[in-house]
Amino acid sequence: MIKAILIFNNHGKPRLIRFYQYFAEDMQQQIIRETFHLVSKRDDNVCNFLEGGSLIGGSDYKLIYRHYATLYFVFCVDSSESELGILDLIQVHYILQEVVMGGMVLETNMNEIVAQVELQNRMEKSEGGLSAAPARAVSAVKNMNLPEIPRNINIGDINIKVPSLSPF
Repeated sequence: MIKAILIFNNHGKPRLIRFYQYFAEDMQQQIIRETFHLVSKRDDNVCNFLEGGSLIGGSDYKLIYRHYATLYFVFCVDSSESELGILDLIQVHYILQEVVMGGMVLETNMNEIVAQVELQNRMEKSEGGLSAAPARAVSAVKNMNLPEIPRNINIGDINIKVPSLSPF
């Protein structure tokens, strides 16, 4: 059984919240914060299933989520739900958000919708996810093999003095 559907952005701001079991308003806010904390700290390359937080039912419940661009889609479910079935449901919800925006239907051609979703998936895989960008940037700098750290950078008429930096 699905206990809750939570969609929030990369900063934890709720975009869609549906609880299918009664929780007081303050408890709902705590669940949202805890769920965001649990899923946002995970690397994009790890499994999309994890044990439910202490507030949503602990080990009896699972959080099944996907991170698309700037949104986290999280389903809180009990053990009777299929993880892969819920991931398919998340994909359908994501596709619906691509089709309808602001109450207006943007696209009705199924081939175009599928092509755009596949393009998005390929871009995410090739980029390693947006959250991997800072790590890739640090890795690229580490692998530059500079003989020494530059102290001055001159670009045309601009002269920039580089402060002393600690080694990586």
